[in-house]
Amino acid sequence: MAYETSDITGAGGSYRRAEAAPGHRLRLRRNKVPEVTAYFWIIKVLCTTVGETAADMLNTNLGLGLTGVSLLMSALLAGVLVVQFRTKAYRPGVYWLAVALISVVGTLISDNLTDNMGVPLEASTSVFALALAVVFAVWYSREKTLSIHSIDTVSREGYYWLAVLFTFALGTAAGDLVAERMALGYWVSAVLFGLAIAAIAVTRLALGLNAVLSFWIAYILTRPLGASIGDYLSQPTGDGGLGFGTVVTSVLFLAVILGLVVYLSITRRDVIKADRLSQEAG
Repeated sequence: MAYETSDITGAGGSYRRAEAAPGHRLRLRRNKVPEVTAYFWIIKVLCTTVGETAADMLNTNLGLGLTGVSLLMSALLAGVLVVQFRTKAYRPGVYWLAVALISVVGTLISDNLTDNMGVPLEASTSVFALALAVVFAVWYSREKTLSIHSIDTVSREGYYWLAVLFTFALGTAAGDLVAERMALGYWVSAVLFGLAIAAIAVTRLALGLNAVLSFWIAYILTRPLGASIGDYLSQPTGDGGLGFGTVVTSVLFLAVILGLVVYLSITRRDVIKADRLSQEAG
């Protein structure tokens, strides 16, 4: 069915609508991802930390082996993504559960390549970077945008989640490469990735770096940042960590994530204004 889009301005701001052909109902198009606020980045980093520690915890405690855990978590992720695709608008609980699971799966993919298949971290980092570049290239060639403010069709949402998966896998491999192969340690690695994100923010605000490019670079860098923080908190003191363990670290961060998601579900502070207006209108 063909639709024509038009801009509507109301008291709450502007939003897009799709006008159907004669005889069909008006369809309001809603974005399926949250607004990029401080809450977004906080939960994103927390999810990446959980992805690192939970993957280690499951691999150690479930007794299924790295491959078994990977298959189990991939199945859970597939189920949640089905629910996410079937929702008609952004739902904080479903969306952030998908992000947390995709963080775990991305970590496990990288770990499988390194531990089970013996693929060097340099090679896996390069492969994931190439795969992510291909996803972005195809996404842009088909949709003419990489903006997360326009994830309002099934195809765009598919490209979005595929890109997110590769950012997590790439971030895991790159983080391990920096922390372990370059012998910088977890804490120093976290500081370096944090400074890199800060540099992107300054470049965006002071020099006008493209907003979409800035977002995706920062999004990729939050993965090794969160992984380095997770390893620093959970790994034994003899290995450069604080020794809290994967269970304590995972439970602590999951509790904070849950609290923030409940808060956002109630307040809707991370709902894009255009979508908030369309939901109220609907």
